Amino acid sequence: MLTATGLVKHYGGVAALDDAGITAESGQVHALVGENGAGKSTLVKIISGAVRPDAGSVELDGHPVRFANTRQASAHGIAIVSQELMTFGDLTVLENLFPFGGPRRFGLVSTRAMERRAAPVLEELGLDVSPHARVETLSLADRQLLEICRALLQDPRVLILDEPTSALPRQAADRLAGTTKRLAERGLAVLYISHFLEEVLRVAQRVTVLRDGRTVLTGEEIEQVGVDSLVTAMLGGAAPSVARAERARRGAASLALTAVGVAGRLRDVSLNASGGEIVGLAGLQGAGHLAVLDVVCGRARPATGSVRLPGGAAPRSPRHAVAAGVAYVSGDRKGRGLMLDQSLWENATAVRRLGLGRDGLMPSRRRMVERTEHLIRRLRIRGGPYDVTAQLSGGNQQKAVLAKWLDADPAVFALDDPTRGVDVGARAEMHEIVRDLANDGKIVLIAATDLTELVDLCDRVLVFQRGRITDEIDGQSLSEQALSLAMNAGFAAPL
Repeated sequence: MLTATGLVKHYGGVAALDDAGITAESGQVHALVGENGAGKSTLVKIISGAVRPDAGSVELDGHPVRFANTRQASAHGIAIVSQELMTFGDLTVLENLFPFGGPRRFGLVSTRAMERRAAPVLEELGLDVSPHARVETLSLADRQLLEICRALLQDPRVLILDEPTSALPRQAADRLAGTTKRLAERGLAVLYISHFLEEVLRVAQRVTVLRDGRTVLTGEEIEQVGVDSLVTAMLGGAAPSVARAERARRGAASLALTAVGVAGRLRDVSLNASGGEIVGLAGLQGAGHLAVLDVVCGRARPATGSVRLPGGAAPRSPRHAVAAGVAYVSGDRKGRGLMLDQSLWENATAVRRLGLGRDGLMPSRRRMVERTEHLIRRLRIRGGPYDVTAQLSGGNQQKAVLAKWLDADPAVFALDDPTRGVDVGARAEMHEIVRDLANDGKIVLIAATDLTELVDLCDRVLVFQRGRITDEIDGQSLSEQALSLAMNAGFAAPL
C-alpha cells in the first residue's frame, strides 16, 4: 500500500500542492483526476522520486520513504508509465524491455533468458509480437502495452499509469482497461491518472480528486460518484454566468466545413463561422477538435467533404492556406512559432516578407522596422525591434507570434492553446488582442486545454467526441461545468 499525506510543493511563489495526499491499496485501481494545473503531475513526480516535496510524507507498506530520484523509487517497487512513450524505435522489443541489460549467463547478457522472462508478461498483457521485432514497426497501442510490460518486469508493488489511453483507439483502450483490472487482481496497487471520466468510472475502484493543489475528494468508492459529481469536485461548484458582449457579425468573411471526414480523426463534421465571431473547439485528447484546425490550415487533407475559406478557396497545403488568408498561432512558440535566434523585426515581418513575398525582391528594412514598431505598440510588446526574440519573456514571445500574422492581415485566425505557458498578466492582454481581432471582423477559431479560456473568450463552443460535433454551447449556458460535462458524457476513449 502506498500512502502520501500532507504533501506541499512550491515553485517560486506558486503552490503546486498544498496539503495533498492519496492512498493506493494493493489489489485496487485508484484513479487520480483533476483539471489541468490541479497538481496531479506534481503529486505523481513526488511519489516516483522525480521531485522532492517541501513538506509531507510518503509511506510504502507502512514504512516512510523519501526518494532522491526515480531509480530509488523503482528499486522500492514503484514503476511509472508516462503519457509520453519512452520506447526506442530502432531497437527490438526485447532490447526495449531490458534497456539496461537483462539476465546474464557466464557474465554475458542471455537473450534466451530475457525471452523466457518476458514471455509470460507479454502473454498476460496480450502483446502478440515477436521479441525481435523493431519497435518502430509496432502500433501505438502495442507500444503503450510494451511500456507497461517493461514496468511489470521490474516486479513493482505500485504501478502508476499516467493518461494511458490518451492516444489509443477505442478497441485498444478497452483492451488496456481489462489489462489494468487484471494487474490489480494480481495484487498490484495501480494509480490511474486520466481525463476520461467515464473511463475512470469503468476501471477504478476508488477515486481521488485534486483541485488547486488540494485533495477535495479522497479515496471515494467509485459506486458513490458519477461524472456530474466528479466535475463538480474538480471545478468547485457552479461557476457564475459570464456576461457576453454581442459582436456584430460582419458577414463578409465566412468559413465553412461541410461533411468533412479525415481518416481516424474526423467524421461528417460541418460548421460555419462568420467574420467577427470567436468559435471555440473543445474535446478530450483525440476527440477531433484539433483536427479541425489542421484541416483549416492545410495541415490535413479531408478524405470526404469540403472546406471553403473566405474568398472561396480550399486549403491544399499550409503554404496555400497562408496565401488564402489563414493564420495558425500555436502555443508551442519555440517549436512552431518563432525564429528565436533572430530579431523581433525579422520574426514580425517573416510571414509577409518570406511566406507571401509582399515586400518585393528587395524589401526595405526601414519600412519593416517601422511596421514592427507599430505592432510593438499595438500589442504592447515589452521589447524593441532589434531585440533577439529568445531574450523576450514567454508572454512577449507569444505576442510576437501574433505580430507576424497581424503584419500579413489574414482573414482567419486558428489558435491552438495561444496562452499556454504565459503569466496571468500576459494572458489577459492576449485575450484583449483576440477580442480586438474579432471586433475587426476576423474569424477566430480557438482550441484550448483551459476551459476557463474558452468560457471567457468564445461566443460559442463546439464540443467534439470521437471525431464528431456532439454539442454546441453558447450564451449564458456556456460555463466550465457545461463544457466538462459535454466533453465527458458517454466518452470513454478517443477515436
